[in-house]
Amino acid sequence: MYSVPQTIFKYLRYYLTASNGKGHGIHSPFVFDFISTVLNDKATYPAYTKVEALRTKLLKDPAILEVEDLGAGSSVSQSKQRSVQSIAKNAAKPPKLGQLLFRMVQHYQPGTLIELGTSLGITSSYLALGNPAGKLWTLEGAGLVAQMAGTNFEALQLRNISLIPGNFDDTLPALLRESPSVDFAFIDGNHRLVPTIRYFEQLLGKLHNESILVFDDIHWSPEMERAWETIRQHPAVRCTIDLFFIGVVVFRQEFREKQHFTIRH
Repeated sequence: MYSVPQTIFKYLRYYLTASNGKGHGIHSPFVFDFISTVLNDKATYPAYTKVEALRTKLLKDPAILEVEDLGAGSSVSQSKQRSVQSIAKNAAKPPKLGQLLFRMVQHYQPGTLIELGTSLGITSSYLALGNPAGKLWTLEGAGLVAQMAGTNFEALQLRNISLIPGNFDDTLPALLRESPSVDFAFIDGNHRLVPTIRYFEQLLGKLHNESILVFDDIHWSPEMERAWETIRQHPAVRCTIDLFFIGVVVFRQEFREKQHFTIRH
């Protein structure tokens, strides 16, 4: 993973070179709509209050969990024993990104959603609340963390989530065998080159013209940047949007030629 100074430098370079996030000069109707309707939506939705109340509660929870980390590990702690408050502080997506994912789901209304990396369920809750009529399958490798997430879903009375514990190498192929298609997927697990590409390739067979993939931490490490570049160049990909902390991948055939956007967020 990149050091803090390296990440700051990369972010500053991104911020100074990215499009200004206002949609000026964007000729793609899809991307212009994404910027104006989703990215720049400043409304405060009831889901925000609901999920952030859960986050506040978890940030005060000193309980210790045994964490089986099957991916690239934490940038903060290498210990297998972590407090709930530490996981909520360091592993959960910040409100800005969780709420953006909520707005994406709310706007595009995907019926079948997959999340790789449940953690404590904060981002999962945003995804599920974005379309209560849809179904979210969320996968988590750490058993005790998955149990805590399940408790959180019950507390929020989220009935459109199925939580699947276990190694992604086993659980994702099994899930995809039972899924006719995938409308939306958020990939936030492992953070290594080969597994990230493998998840992408496994999902490809279930995608359609309107499917959207979102990859987390695309500039987290040299490996993740190589994974992101490999995904960008795949023939099935028609458009990508680099928001620095996440990358959005689109497959719509309306893009006659590949288009890649870097947009300030």
